[in-house]
This record gives sequence, C-alpha cells and structure tokens, in this order.
Amino acid sequence: MSSRLSLGSTATAVALLSVTLTLTAQEPAHASANRIRLGNASDTSRTSWNGPAFTMNGAGAVIPASMSRAVNDITGGTGTMDVVVLAGSAPTSGSATPECDTVMTLTGVNSCTTWTLTAAGDGNNSQVNTDVRNAEFVYFAGGDQCRYAAWKGTALEASVESVVAKGGGSGGGSAGHHINSPIVYDACNGSVTSAEALANPYDRYISFTTGMFEWANYGAVVNDSHFVTRDRMGRTMAFLARSVKDGLAPGGAAWGVGVEEGGGSLYLDRNGMATQYGKDAYVVLADHQPEQAVDRKPLTYSGFKIWRLTPGSTFDFKNRPTCGYYLRSVNNGVADANLYTGTPQTNCGSQGGGTLAETEPNDTRDAANDATTLASPGTVTGSMKSTTDRDYFKVSLNSGQTASVNCAVPSAYDADLYWLDSTGSTLERSVNNGAGSDESVSFTRTAAGTGTYYLELEAYAGSGTASYSCSVSKS
Repeated sequence: MSSRLSLGSTATAVALLSVTLTLTAQEPAHASANRIRLGNASDTSRTSWNGPAFTMNGAGAVIPASMSRAVNDITGGTGTMDVVVLAGSAPTSGSATPECDTVMTLTGVNSCTTWTLTAAGDGNNSQVNTDVRNAEFVYFAGGDQCRYAAWKGTALEASVESVVAKGGGSGGGSAGHHINSPIVYDACNGSVTSAEALANPYDRYISFTTGMFEWANYGAVVNDSHFVTRDRMGRTMAFLARSVKDGLAPGGAAWGVGVEEGGGSLYLDRNGMATQYGKDAYVVLADHQPEQAVDRKPLTYSGFKIWRLTPGSTFDFKNRPTCGYYLRSVNNGVADANLYTGTPQTNCGSQGGGTLAETEPNDTRDAANDATTLASPGTVTGSMKSTTDRDYFKVSLNSGQTASVNCAVPSAYDADLYWLDSTGSTLERSVNNGAGSDESVSFTRTAAGTGTYYLELEAYAGSGTASYSCSVSKS
C-alpha cells in the first residue's frame, strides 16, 4: 500500500529537512578530542612516587605483566595510581577503550582515562593536560606515530615529561613504542620495509623526529616494533646507520630496540635495567660510521652488534654491555643471513679497543686527546664545531708498525686529515674535496724504538655537531 504526502505535510517535511541540513552543516565532522574515564572519578592524591618506569611493547596492546610491574614500582606496592591512555585515532571495532580495559584489571589502579586526539592542536587542550599531569603513567596506544610526533613542542609534551619527572612513567605499544625513543622513526612520509631501507637508507619514507622524549638511561635509541614478524631488523640497521651518519646520536653510536609483537614488552626500571617479557626483543648497536650510507645507494655497514633478549633476560641501559652480542653486517644492501639468531661473543677483547670520543679543548698538539692506549683496531670520534676547528689525537707506533686511519666524515662539513710527527710536521695527509668526503692515510714507522705522532682533523668548509668517526688500526 502506498501513501502520499499532502501539500501541507510536504512543506513541513521540507522545512524540517532544511533545519536538519543547517544543523549538520554547523557541526564538525568529528570531535578532535574525546574523553572516556573508567574507575574512580577523582584522582589519587599523593606527594611522592617511586618511578620512573617504562613499558616498551611490540604491538599496541597493554601487556599485563609489565604494566603490573610498572604500577607496583611506581606506587611502591601501596596505594593506587591513575593512568592516561593517549590515542591518535579511535578503535575501528570492539571496545572504545581496549587499553584501559586491561589496565583496570590490575591491582593498584585508581582510574584509567582514554583521550582520543585527532588534531595536532589537541596537544594544547587544557583538560587533556590536566588529566595527564594528574596521572602517574601515560600509555601511548598503537596507530600512527606521526600524529604523536606532531605534539612535539605542545603543552602535552611537557605534561608527559612532568609525569616521568615526578616518579611516574610512560610507555606504549607499536606507534606508542616508537614515540618513546629519543630518535623517532616517525613514518610521516609512509612506512618503509627492510628491503627498501637497505636499498636506500635515505629513502623518502625514512624520516625522524628528535628532541621530544629523552628518558634517563635511554639515550641514542631508535625504537622499532612488530620486529620479527614483519622482518624489521634490516630497516632498524638502516635507521641506525642514518642516525650515526647524520649526527642524530651523540657520541657517534646509535642503538636500536626492536620488540616482537604477540606479547613482547621491554620493561625499563628507574635504574636503567630492562627486563624482557612475553616475546623476544633485540638491542642493536651501530658504533662507527657506515662504509656507505648515501642517497640512492645501498647500505654497506660492517659489524652491527646485536643482543637477543629472550623473556626473563635483562639488559643494563645505564651501563651498557660491551660483550654478549653477535655480529651481522650489510654489504651493498644485502644483509647477512640469520639476522635474528647468532652465537654471542664471549671474548670481546679481540673485537678492538673501543671508542675514544674527543674532549674539548683539543685544538693543539699540547691539548691532544691521548689515544696511545687505544687498542687496535680502535675508533676516535668528534665533530667540527666551527669552521676553524681542529681536533688532535696523540698516538704511538713501534718500529716497523703501520698505522691505517680511515675517517668517515658526515655530510654537514668537509674535514681534512693529517698525520703529524712529534714536532707537528706533516708526514701524510688526505684532503678530498666536498662535504661528506671520507679521508684516509697510512704511515709506517721505519726508525728504531717507539715514536709519538698526532692525528689532526681540520675543518676545511662548514661545521656542525654531526660526528666524524676514524678507525685506527696498527699492523
């Protein structure tokens, strides 16, 4: 049976439709900030906390075991605390508060508030910042770390830092894991695969955010997630090579922390000691300049040091180990086999004499940094802090010994390399033209006895804080 509208009812319907369209046009398509609170409506009131504590998860979900430890460590096992979850987008299915649903099952939690923030300006939302500052732990949900990186410099960044500073904690999973490292692979240009990153470490999909969260004992780290399942060791190697080459990591060494999905969680306590939960994690170290890391050319890097952390194992980030790793390399964009397994080195003394970072002032031979005790092969690092900077390192050679020096120079400046005798006379030099041009010299002592020599790095053009790295070997 059909029906019709009379002329009067048609006019009424048209009028109602007009009002509806007007209201719809005036309302935003979606709210940029949405708040859902579970648990007690009032925050816990307490003057001191026992953190900081951090949870670094391989996927977006809260891991109960590591989160329970964070709660217990922050509260000292007494009383309760408040948690805020920050998300850049709402879940597409299921619960609107999946992280808080898990958090609220844990002993010692007073409340858990989920804030979904979809605009960069939400970082200055006063209610968001009030909730965060009143909390004792901030958890960044999975999603898109580029949205989190957009909060750099907002009030929200400072609010999260205040939580950690008062003895609370921070953490996250997947994208939330990424944002908690000082060097953030932000994926703002898109996500890169290991194959793409190794083929070109300057691929347009590789971009970084720095200067945001810099947690104690966790310096020079690049986090990565879904690590084994999505085969991300290769791209982490490229991230580290870039971080060293571009001077993003102080001291000329960069560390990767890759955590597996499916329950993997790296817990970091107030003393810098990490404990692995659930699934494996990997700590990867790049401690010298890459042999090749330039745009549109495949990566070459020898000797990444890799520690595999199985559930229950620990890693001291405050006093980082110098042994117990296995070695893997990348040659012309091709990584070694068996990246995720290896036999740990137990006699690491044979791996070389470590690294000597310059200490200013070292602008003259009299003020040279002493590298005479640096075992071979060793590394000296520094930077050309001004266009007139000179760095001197004192070395020694026995009769018949040959010294080989190979310096990787960052693209920020052009530096020249000189080998000087004890009086300052130049015996060998390398003066290749162009910013980022590497330099190398070799010298054999033919005189009897032991002689004193100096390595001099001299700024030719440009300057910057990016580190050069010179390998020094004697044979």
